[in-house]
Amino acid sequence: MQEEEIIQRGAEAVLYHDGRFVKKYRVKKGYRFPKLDLKLRRLRTRGEARLLEKARKLINVPRVEKVDEKKMEIDMEFIDGLKLSESLGGMKNWREVCLEIGCETGKLHDAGIIHGDLTTSNMIWQEKEGKLYLIDFGLGFGNGRVEDKAVDLHLIKQALEAKHFGKFESYWMAIVEGYRESKGFEKVMKQFEKVEKRGRYKNQY
Repeated sequence: MQEEEIIQRGAEAVLYHDGRFVKKYRVKKGYRFPKLDLKLRRLRTRGEARLLEKARKLINVPRVEKVDEKKMEIDMEFIDGLKLSESLGGMKNWREVCLEIGCETGKLHDAGIIHGDLTTSNMIWQEKEGKLYLIDFGLGFGNGRVEDKAVDLHLIKQALEAKHFGKFESYWMAIVEGYRESKGFEKVMKQFEKVEKRGRYKNQY
């Protein structure tokens, strides 16, 4: 793995591009017992690949090409497009994009899939095709409860406020409008209000 190939380095994994695929390698954690670390990394590698395959039947996510549990590595389709954390603020079609964020998130939630890190850093917009891709399901899981879905929405709202403060309320309202297509809209939004209140209460101390 050469330094110039690395495209993202996080706490849990390193992403690099080999010219064809994006490869996600789960890094070792020195503070964990070696056997436990190996087991957790293997389980999370397998789990993320399965979640991507399940999500791909519902929305646009990178296609899984290969999973190597010995190397703790997933080879995925490279998605070329605009990372929304860097581009959303300058997009004329921001409303269309935000409606799509809400709609696609609703499809995941209706299937019980929780992204776990729902921020504009993990969203890519393909301009020509008019397609939204969600990436990085490393913190995601299935069988999500209403609470988990509400927390997913709380994360995207927080991300908008932090990264796109000038327009975040407009962006958020468009996302909620798109999410309205979800079968669980009413229950999730009701729980979302409780999550928001808990967050405000914590911030007071």
